[in-house]
Amino acid sequence: MISADRPATRLATRLAFLVAGFGVACWAPLIPYAKARLAVDDGVLGVLLLCLGIGSVIAMLMTGVLSARFGCKPIIIGGAIGMAVFLPLLAVVSTPLTLGVALFLFGGSLGSLDVAMNIHAVEVEKASDRPLMSGFHGLFSVGGFIGSVFAIFLLSVQLGPLPTMLAASALMLLAALIIAPRLLTTTAAEGGPLFAVPRGFVLLLAVLTAIVFLAEGAVLDWGALYLTGAGLVGAEHGGMGYMVFSIAMTVMRLAGDAVVGAQQLSNVRWSVVFDDVELTAEQIARLADEARPLVQSRGRWVELDKIDLKAAAAALAERADQTKLTGAEILRYSVGLEGHPLAGRGPVGLAEIAAH
Repeated sequence: MISADRPATRLATRLAFLVAGFGVACWAPLIPYAKARLAVDDGVLGVLLLCLGIGSVIAMLMTGVLSARFGCKPIIIGGAIGMAVFLPLLAVVSTPLTLGVALFLFGGSLGSLDVAMNIHAVEVEKASDRPLMSGFHGLFSVGGFIGSVFAIFLLSVQLGPLPTMLAASALMLLAALIIAPRLLTTTAAEGGPLFAVPRGFVLLLAVLTAIVFLAEGAVLDWGALYLTGAGLVGAEHGGMGYMVFSIAMTVMRLAGDAVVGAQQLSNVRWSVVFDDVELTAEQIARLADEARPLVQSRGRWVELDKIDLKAAAAALAERADQTKLTGAEILRYSVGLEGHPLAGRGPVGLAEIAAH
C-alpha cells in the first residue's frame, strides 16, 4: 500500500481539492448564460440551482458509506471524472428539466468527490503528524480562483460557453490522471458503523458548516446574476464575484494550518539559562548545594547567585508536572508574556522553553 506520508500522496490530495474548486468555479460564470438560454425567471432558476445542492447532499450521505466499504480512491477518481463529464452539459442543455438533471448529476459528482477527498486528507494529515487540512482546503479556493479566471478569460475572447467548458473538462481529466496513481489504496473499514448521526459538538460543527455553505452557495449561485443584472459587468465577466470570494477564502484557509498548529500540544522540557548556560532542574539542585556554584560561560568561569538558583529551582518545580504546551503558549513563554520573572526571552534570556 502507498504510504500516506509522502510528497506524491500529498500532491494527489491537493490536486483533488484543486479540481473540485476549479470545476465549481467554472459553473459560476455559466449561470447568466443558462438563465438567458432557458428564458426563465429567478424563481424557476432558484429551483433549478437547488438541484445541484440536492445532488451534492445525497451523494455526500452515500459517499461516507461507500468509502468505508470500498475506500476513497475510486470515489475521488469517479467524482473528478463525473464533474469533468457533466460540466460541458451545463453549457448546452436547453430546457429546465435537462438543466435540473445535469445540475443534479454535477452536484452528485461534486458531493462524492468532496467527502472522499476529505477522508483521504484526514489519513494523509494523520500520517504527516502536522497540520495540513486547512492548506488542503486552501487549494479548493485556489482552484476556485483559477477556474473563475480561466472561464472569464475564455469567455471574454468570445470562445463561447461550450468550448470553454470543454477546455476546462480536459484540464480536469488530465488532473485526474495525475491523481489516480498517487492516491492511497485503503481497505474496508471494520468494527464501526457505516453511518452515524452527529451529536453534541459534532452537531454544532455541522450547523456552523451549513451556515458557511449557505454563504458560499449564495455567492456561487447568485453572484454572477447580480453583477450582470445590475449592469456592473457583462455576461462574460460574471464570474468575477466568485473570483474575489475565492481570493478571500484562499487567504484565510492557507493561514489556517498555522493557527491550528499554534493550538496543538507539544512535549516540552523546562530549563533555565544563566548567561548562555542552560541548566536543568537537577543541575540547579546540585549547584545550589555547592559552596561556590560555578559554571563555564564563554570560556570563563562565572559564579551564580544562590538566591537566583533557588528562584530558578522553585520556578522549575512549579512546572514539573506541565509537560505539554500549545505552540501559542510556548511562544508566550519565550517572549516573556506569562508574567514570571523566569519567563525570559528565548535562548539569550533568563529562561528558555524547548519543545521536543
